[in-house]
Amino acid sequence: MAVSASSRDLFTEGVRAVLNTWPVLQIAVDNGFGGMYGQQKADWMVDVVQQYFHDNADLERCEVEDFIAELMNQEFDTEVDDGSLPQVCESLVQLFSQWQQGAVQQLKHTINTLTQKTSQRAKVTAAPSQSDEDSDDDTQVMECESSGPSVSMKDPPPPPPPQEEDDGWTVVRKKK
Repeated sequence: MAVSASSRDLFTEGVRAVLNTWPVLQIAVDNGFGGMYGQQKADWMVDVVQQYFHDNADLERCEVEDFIAELMNQEFDTEVDDGSLPQVCESLVQLFSQWQQGAVQQLKHTINTLTQKTSQRAKVTAAPSQSDEDSDDDTQVMECESSGPSVSMKDPPPPPPPQEEDDGWTVVRKKK
């Protein structure tokens, strides 16, 4: 089927909408798993995924899963094990199928639905807490207390001073 450039752009927008609503990718970007260029990697990932669909005819969901799992591992050092990857890939396969069939109105509706989810996304921020130095000190104290001797907290008596024998030799005794 001959496809116009605007139609291909519509599929790219669909891929972007699916990936932008995927919590695993959002968390990876928000927390810097991809380094300082995490957002650029996420944008690049949209182009790579849509190109993957165009370059490979009749993709199965499992093939798309493997491809995206590899991208997430390589680019974001992230293993996706929350069960969301099959759902994301199924959405992508359905979008591509709609695009191939020329169901432009249905594709636009799906993209609009996904885009609304993106705008309703809540940001996760850490609650204010003690400074890092304070919490590190607490942790260190707890570690010291738990690993100390259980019998007594006294220091062992100092070793006796070395004794010098009559012949000028110093006797060194083993600590007990």
